[in-house]
Amino acid sequence: MKEIFCRIERCLGCRSCEIACAVVHSQSGNLVQAIQEESLSSPRVHVLGLDEGDGIVRLRSVALQCRQCDEPACAEACIAGGIIKDVESGVVKFDGSKCVGCWSCVMVCPYGAIVRRSKVGCAVKCDLCIDHEEPACVIACPTKALVFCELEEFQVMLDGKSVAL
Repeated sequence: MKEIFCRIERCLGCRSCEIACAVVHSQSGNLVQAIQEESLSSPRVHVLGLDEGDGIVRLRSVALQCRQCDEPACAEACIAGGIIKDVESGVVKFDGSKCVGCWSCVMVCPYGAIVRRSKVGCAVKCDLCIDHEEPACVIACPTKALVFCELEEFQVMLDGKSVAL
C-alpha cells in the first residue's frame, strides 16, 4: 500500500502541505473561496518542529499525518464506529457524521495524527486524498520532502540510491 513519507532533511517547515490539505478538504476546493467559507476546513497533516538533540539545536521539521496503521487503535477506541480499516485499500477511513466528539481516537493515536475540531465537535484525520491520484500535500511540497510511495521505494530513497527531485 502506498503511504506518505517525509524526508526530514528536505522539509523546510513552510506548511504548504497544510494549506493544500485544508483547501482540498474544503467545500469549494479553492483557496480564495475556502478562506471565506463559514466552516473553515482543517488540515489533516501537521508540520512539527524537531530538536535533534546532541546538545545542538537543529531546526528541523516533519510533516505528520495518519500512518494508516495495520491495527488502528483509533478504530478500536471509536465508540460510534466512525473509524474503520478498509481491508481492500488499506486506508483507515473516518466518517465524520458518526463522530460524537468523545476524542477517544485522539487520545489513543500513537502518532498524534488525529486532530480535534472543537468548534465542529468532530475529529479529522488524513484520508490519503483517496479520491485523487496523489495526496494534495505531496503535490504542494516545494522541496519534494513528502513522497507518496510504497515503504520499499522509500527505503531505497533513504539509502541514497534515488534522490531525484
